[in-house]
Amino acid sequence: MRNDGRPLAIVHGMERAIPGLRLGWTTSEKDDLIPLPHRDEWVATDRTDNGFPFLCNDDDHRVVTLTGWENATGLAAGGPPHFEVHATLPHDVAGIAAAADALEAAAEGARAFWGHVLPSSVADAVAQQYHHLGDERPVPPHGLPWLKHSRDISAPEIPHYLGWLNYWSAATARALGFPAPACDAELLARARRTPSGGWVVQLTDAPLELDNPAHLDALLRAYERFPEIGGRSAP
Repeated sequence: MRNDGRPLAIVHGMERAIPGLRLGWTTSEKDDLIPLPHRDEWVATDRTDNGFPFLCNDDDHRVVTLTGWENATGLAAGGPPHFEVHATLPHDVAGIAAAADALEAAAEGARAFWGHVLPSSVADAVAQQYHHLGDERPVPPHGLPWLKHSRDISAPEIPHYLGWLNYWSAATARALGFPAPACDAELLARARRTPSGGWVVQLTDAPLELDNPAHLDALLRAYERFPEIGGRSAP
């Protein structure tokens, strides 16, 4: 939208969430770093791909990236195009410690319905949870449930899958029936409210590893608790 303040809110929120972070560079077509001395003005006015362009820090050892783009596919059946914000964080002690704050900052700044933090290995497994024409696999890997494509999901508030960290807006939490104190004590022990009334819900203490039986069990229990996620049942 014209004069939309959300891109800058996301950038500033990410920088507050990650100590020492400065997203003050972009890249050329040859992947050369380009400094942005007037970064805020540039972000506020540039609408590359109907969003905001690629941003990064200048640290080869702890790379952080942030970008966003329009996706022509709606979040739910018959829905309009949606906008996605994507960030990468270093998978080290500091990056892991900042991940929940970074997710909250980006999601609240964007006024998102929902969002996730996923280790790359888990993201690969999620991609295999979607059934494709001609797919003869009996079940997805690790016994995870099948997920429906967005065109078969009933409402944009419904997350498409679970992550290690999950941001659920107030609307999404209502659609999922979260929290229910009688059955969500374990999740609430690792959850926190956000200023907008949403939630950041963490499934395991450490980032998900699907080869870890305790982690896999926590993920499967969460899918069982929220059958709406992935369009597996009506909200």
